[in-house]
Amino acid sequence: MLKKIILLCLLVAPLLATSCATKGQTGAIGGAAGGALVGQAIGGNTEGTLIGAAVGGLLGYIIGNEMDKYDREQLNRAYEATPSRQTTNWVNPDNGNNYAVTPEPAYQDQSGRNCREAEILSTIDGKAEKTMATACRENGRWVIQK
Repeated sequence: MLKKIILLCLLVAPLLATSCATKGQTGAIGGAAGGALVGQAIGGNTEGTLIGAAVGGLLGYIIGNEMDKYDREQLNRAYEATPSRQTTNWVNPDNGNNYAVTPEPAYQDQSGRNCREAEILSTIDGKAEKTMATACRENGRWVIQK
């Protein structure tokens, strides 16, 4: 029964992501759907699906939440050029959102890609949120891993 409910949610979620949804909501919906599919594929059970949906939804919300092209470029620069344990700050000139990114030292993952973890503090509409995100270099850019 629970699997049917999850499947129904995954099918209905894209329909709810209309133009009135915020970027954060759209990101959360897409992240949750993708995370649920990955969780089901890896775990093969309801628990894996729910964990995947939760993690994917959180990351999708954080990354999609008002982070436009300018912010993604700044985030890429922070992963690329900011020395370890130093903070890079910026304010989006279009919407006034604030970001502070503090990357950790780079390392190589199991597939040999260069990766970095970073603490990201975002202040959107006066509301601060802190998260940790890992990005790995893919095709010359830093890509947030889910």
